[in-house]
Amino acid sequence: MTVSPESLFLLASNLVLPGWLLLIVAPRWRVTRWVVGSGALPLVLAVIYAACIGWHYFSGAAQQGGFSSLPEVAALFQDPWALLAGWVHYLCFDLVVGAWVSRDAQRRGVPHLLLVPTLVLTFLLGPVGFLLYHLLRRFYPRATPAAPTLA
Repeated sequence: MTVSPESLFLLASNLVLPGWLLLIVAPRWRVTRWVVGSGALPLVLAVIYAACIGWHYFSGAAQQGGFSSLPEVAALFQDPWALLAGWVHYLCFDLVVGAWVSRDAQRRGVPHLLLVPTLVLTFLLGPVGFLLYHLLRRFYPRATPAAPTLA
């Protein structure tokens, strides 16, 4: 069986969806904390990312493109493996940000219904959702831990 960039694209894209659904529908569930909050799912995506980068650099396409200019980045993404790595990079890091947003919102007492649009936007538009959450969290200062009581 040959692994193609297209098959890994479909795998990674479909793999991330349950994590986002868990964050949106059941953020406090133990499974959500284990699958997304622990970093398990983002780590699976990180392995796929590392494999794509490795394939790109060991396939002989490593000479094309770079990171020093926009034309170099455009040339880099002409290689399907590098393009796939970029996509998986987005999927992984957006999910990490979504998990952090969910944990931070729980600590601050942000109502989950207010959080849902920020999670959806983080999934679809990454930094836009992150920005929206930072605007929202200003209205929910960090909860201070209860002072210890004397027994």
